[in-house]
Amino acid sequence: MSNNYRWAIVFAGALMGCVAVGTMFSLAIFIEPIATTTGWSRAGISSAMTLNFIVMGLGGFMWGAASDRYGARVVVLIGALLLGLALVLASQVESLLAFQLVYGCLVGLSASAFFAPMIAVTMAWFDKHRSLAVSLVSAGMGMAPMTISPLARWLISAYDDWRMAMFLIGVGAWILLLPTVFLVRNPPAAAASGAAPAPGGERADTPLSHVFRSPQFLVLAFTFFACCAAHSGPIFHMVSYAMFCGIGPMAAVSIYSVEGAAGLGGRILFGVLADRLGVKRVLIGGLLIQAAVIAAYTMASDLTQFYALAVIFGGTYGGVMPLYAVLAGEYFAAKILGTVLGAATMLSAIGMAFGPLAGGWAFDQFNNYNWLFIGSALVGLGAVLIALAFPPLPRRLKLQTA
Repeated sequence: MSNNYRWAIVFAGALMGCVAVGTMFSLAIFIEPIATTTGWSRAGISSAMTLNFIVMGLGGFMWGAASDRYGARVVVLIGALLLGLALVLASQVESLLAFQLVYGCLVGLSASAFFAPMIAVTMAWFDKHRSLAVSLVSAGMGMAPMTISPLARWLISAYDDWRMAMFLIGVGAWILLLPTVFLVRNPPAAAASGAAPAPGGERADTPLSHVFRSPQFLVLAFTFFACCAAHSGPIFHMVSYAMFCGIGPMAAVSIYSVEGAAGLGGRILFGVLADRLGVKRVLIGGLLIQAAVIAAYTMASDLTQFYALAVIFGGTYGGVMPLYAVLAGEYFAAKILGTVLGAATMLSAIGMAFGPLAGGWAFDQFNNYNWLFIGSALVGLGAVLIALAFPPLPRRLKLQTA
């Protein structure tokens, strides 16, 4: 099989990530119409997203380990089937509790089936240009705000019915994902055996208990956790916050889309900078900028200011996300990479779970989002401090035990 096929793997991973992340985060667009038509509280609806991230974290570890054992195609096929089903079922429920369970659990479980398996199989296909390949797969996830979210807003407006809009998005997920699953293949044995070993130099049969206690994994996972805890609330509540500041619904959604567009550029830019300046240095710089711009949102008042901050915010949080996978690929062997990424994703998803619920609670309690952005900025600074402890990456780094 030609090595050129590896770019088909990148395409498949990017498309799957776009659909999975886009459908999950489209809940941000549904908050207003759901609350208006059902009378459910914002905090109650937002808690479905919190459940999403908790289940996504647990599922990410499970799916990552399964992909190491059974291959990525089986895992993403199950995820594709579950994702469409979850959205179709969520569109029909009549109670808040049922919505929280169906949307929160099933969407989170299915969405988590794509990240670790597709990143791992992509890195297995690539010897050179791995950072670029990972960035491009991650860029697909970054396209979600520019695709699924505007589609959700258009469907809600066109049908004046959030249930029909969510149902159609679920069906659309099946149409896009199921054929794409069959593009996913493992690399030829020769390519796999010839791939460059991880610079960490650890053996593929290193016990997972040793891996999960290593400083490499601990710093990676907890930086990922704090980074996601910092930006999840601002991302999820951005549309509602902009509308609260007097910006119209479609213009508010466009801010979300600008963040996504900036994230695409940020992924490529940060990937290039990481190759030239070092992954750790670029990650720490990006985390510092992220914390500063989150705090700056408390001073935004008009659409121009929101757009300017969205470019910086989207570029930085989008840019740093692929760097965690690149670092994991540097530290750990390919045969356990799915499990390692799944475990790190599990902690990051727990971090993501705090933001939506905290933002909904802050608004319900104080009738504004200021405390959400201030708290998120402080957590972002915490991520910077943790990242400073990353072990160095010499070519013959030996895995240590904490």
